[in-house]
Amino acid sequence: MCGIVGAVSARNIVPVLVEGLRRLEYRGYDSCGVAVHQGGGLRRARSTARVAELQAHVDEDGLASGTGIAHTRWATHGVPAV
Repeated sequence: MCGIVGAVSARNIVPVLVEGLRRLEYRGYDSCGVAVHQGGGLRRARSTARVAELQAHVDEDGLASGTGIAHTRWATHGVPAV
C-alpha cells in the first residue's frame, strides 16, 4: 500500500515528513522519497530501501523547509528505481 504525508509550517517540517513515513512502514513498500520547496526550487531525496536510508540522504543533502511532501510506494507496475 502506498502512503503520502504532506505538511506546511513556519518551521522545518522535514523531520515530520520522515517520521510520517516511519509510521507507514508497517504497510510494506519498495521505495520512498521526500520533496521540499527549498531555496526557490524543488529539492528531493529518494531511496529504494528503508526509511532509515532515506533519512541518511535527507541529512546528507541538508534538506530543510516549511513546505513538503513525502511518499512510500508499492510497485504494481515496473521495478523500483531511484
